[in-house]
Amino acid sequence: MLYICTVFSLPAMSPATRKIIHCDADCFYASVEMRDDPSLRGIPLAVGGQPDQRGVVATCNYEARAFGVRSAMPSAQAVKLCPDLRIIPPSMARYQEASRRIMAIYRDYTDLVEPLSLDEAYLDVTLGDRCEGSATLMAREIRARVAAEVGLTVSAGVAPNKFIAKIASDWRKPDGLFVVKPAEVDAFVAALPVERLFGVGKVTAEKLRALGVDSCADLRSHSLTELIERFGVFGQRLFERCRGIDTREVSPDRERKSISVETTYTRDLRTLADCEAALDPLLRLLAERIERARRNEPFAIAKVFVKIRFADFSRTTAEAGALGVDARQCRELLAEAVGRKRRPVRLLGVGVRMLDAEATRQLRLFDDWDAVERTMPTNAGDNAASQA
Repeated sequence: MLYICTVFSLPAMSPATRKIIHCDADCFYASVEMRDDPSLRGIPLAVGGQPDQRGVVATCNYEARAFGVRSAMPSAQAVKLCPDLRIIPPSMARYQEASRRIMAIYRDYTDLVEPLSLDEAYLDVTLGDRCEGSATLMAREIRARVAAEVGLTVSAGVAPNKFIAKIASDWRKPDGLFVVKPAEVDAFVAALPVERLFGVGKVTAEKLRALGVDSCADLRSHSLTELIERFGVFGQRLFERCRGIDTREVSPDRERKSISVETTYTRDLRTLADCEAALDPLLRLLAERIERARRNEPFAIAKVFVKIRFADFSRTTAEAGALGVDARQCRELLAEAVGRKRRPVRLLGVGVRMLDAEATRQLRLFDDWDAVERTMPTNAGDNAASQA
């Protein structure tokens, strides 16, 4: 048996002394649209695909959210909830330009900026000398500058680590600032419901409730050994997060790679219909793998791809820029790839590409993976994987 030992280096600075800001632009797509067209303000607005084209809501403003409209929701369902909903297509060029201006402001305060998407980033201002070194004052000034220079609102959370800063940024949305000081971490985290822990979706929450766990305080009564036995490697993450422990560093140059799944079939898939039937369980498995990856680090998806190996062993890949994983888009890519040769298919794969440090940052469509999971096929055989 082969044993692999991973050695972790401790951060040079005690986690309790770090100053992390998590900045998140409020309903980013919709806010850019309302900024550029004031007639859209005050009405229920969504950015996404049209209902008659099986579209999905990318994001929506707070007027639409009052009706129950949410990101990742099919547009047809959104219109049923809110008949007066105005849906407009995304304008990525304008969103990217707004993002570049926002990120430039962030970098005036620190070089340690880790973008998660067009509208979201971590800043490590521990060694920052702006605002007399006060992370709270820096966050306040950053928010004011983005509003004045870009015309958008940003919510921010300030805390000693990334985990708590991200939760804090959501605490007073929209257009809010919330600070969790080191001395407040223990009580703040203890009161959190377990659903606020990153990676805890509906299924995990139900398992925890079966153990009598509703809050992080409840979770602390379970030992590390017990949590690992019940939840595997994720048990250690639960043990740490319920105590407010997160030693992850802000990593501007963290490499983005890809996640994919594929299957080689004992019998070739001879028609497009056969391939479509085989694609559904792969999408479910892909969702599961992305969920596991996001338990470690949030990331933005830049592209989705479908790859094929035909019976003659030739290969082809069809890919496209993506706002997230969408079953309809994957089927379109599948049809494109199959149509290139129209031969029996021996291997079928589907995956996503994340962004490397040099790539243009794309907006992450789905803020929580439970929302993505709802867009996946529900009749497949495999198991699957904050609103801003």
